[in-house]
Amino acid sequence: MQKVYLNGENLTIDDVVLISKGLAEVAIDDKTRKKMAKCRKFVDSILKKDKAVYGINTGFGMLSDVRVEQKDLEALQINLIRSHAIGVGEPFKKEVVRAIMLLRANVLAKGFSGISLETFDKLLELLNKDIVPFIPSQGSVGASGDLAPLAHLAIVLCGEGYVIDEKGNQADTAKVFKKKGITPITLKAKEGLALINGTQVMTALGALAVHRVRNLLKLADIALTSTIEGIMGTDRAFDRKVNVVRPHAGQFAVSENVLKLIANSEIRASHINCPRVQDAYSVRCAPQVHGAVRDALTHVEKVITTELNSSTDNPLIFPDEKETISAGNFHGEPIGLVMDYLTAAVSELGSISERRIEQLVNPVFSQAPAFLVKNKGLNSGFMIAHVAAASLASENKTQSFPATVDSIPTSAGKEDHVSMGTTAARKCTAVVENTVKIICIELLTAMQAIDFRKPLRAGDGVEPVYKLIRKDVPFMENDAFIHPMFMNVLKNEYEIVKTAEKAVGTLN
Repeated sequence: MQKVYLNGENLTIDDVVLISKGLAEVAIDDKTRKKMAKCRKFVDSILKKDKAVYGINTGFGMLSDVRVEQKDLEALQINLIRSHAIGVGEPFKKEVVRAIMLLRANVLAKGFSGISLETFDKLLELLNKDIVPFIPSQGSVGASGDLAPLAHLAIVLCGEGYVIDEKGNQADTAKVFKKKGITPITLKAKEGLALINGTQVMTALGALAVHRVRNLLKLADIALTSTIEGIMGTDRAFDRKVNVVRPHAGQFAVSENVLKLIANSEIRASHINCPRVQDAYSVRCAPQVHGAVRDALTHVEKVITTELNSSTDNPLIFPDEKETISAGNFHGEPIGLVMDYLTAAVSELGSISERRIEQLVNPVFSQAPAFLVKNKGLNSGFMIAHVAAASLASENKTQSFPATVDSIPTSAGKEDHVSMGTTAARKCTAVVENTVKIICIELLTAMQAIDFRKPLRAGDGVEPVYKLIRKDVPFMENDAFIHPMFMNVLKNEYEIVKTAEKAVGTLN
């Protein structure tokens, strides 16, 4: 099996996806082990001195001024984990938790956390053996990092709490460890804090969202082009000269995709001289809207990639300088803001798609029967497919108010400004999921419209997608159970893009 080597420096979003899906194992090299051992050695040296250092021999948060005796330092760490493991709500999916585990391991491998090699190796062991903590999704305010959810990860290393079993259910960690012959760890000084102080939950959600949106943007351009074919729209608004005079990178990329996908279209050629001058904004302005979403993703991806390889502990341990610094790298504002940004951007992708579905089902615009069904009245056709898309688009709007503009002081006022970054990331995940569904409804609807253009062939990129979808989704001559049709499009979320790219080359 492929291996991903962690060093805290070069983890990528693609690596996160590989590990989240269990398609690669995780390892570290000797150089990284030495770096981590050096940092731990400095932490151990602090314990021999009569000096209070936050997180090592003090309480936490407002209790940071309380000195803890040497004999109680191990109890301090496990108490921290037990008391902080108060996540609530539905659990994260297994692939999300695997991403969280990976990201926390990468932070520790960077060498500024002070974790012992024994504890680090246990985390890698669980990840490689696919023993995944059961982590409730709610309970983090995004500073001091994702404390509650990460505590649910840390407590599993200690042989407590819950894991996700083979059936996806909650299982007792101690019983699973015994069954699989796994020995729990005993946390040393600083280690509890090193496991939970950071932004790895929101960043894991962000990395997985970015990966899915990369594909979603291509899917949206395929849906857009399919709609142009379905309504017999024009591709004039995608002319390269238009983009030269407003040279946003995303706008240019979208137009190039559409021109590739619609190339050699018999449908387009059939009405090249029709009297219709221009299409509605949802078609004509799609390069500007889809393109702006692309540009937003570029910024988000840069921030997420930086965070993947950042130390987010408090305190940070600098063994070369013989120094510990209490600071605020755990604060999730950088991630929270870009998650809110991506949420709004993807919501717009769904919003404009819903408007194109209206173009498809409305005979005024589609030049096809109302709701794309021959015997209207007796049949309702795609009437409620549009309603479902409208529902999702509206729901996205309710999720698009930025979470990061809110802050509730915690820890008796010591932690007086928090990011709500994990809430932002969770909302983003939901909006991405909704928008994929909207785009798939547009594709389902557009295929029905294209059938009314037969025997004319669609463009080089659209025609293969039409054939792929029609393998499982027949033309709807009369009303039929439409949900399975939608699900058959949805299951091909990635295959649709691969099919189009096989025909016309890699899309932007």
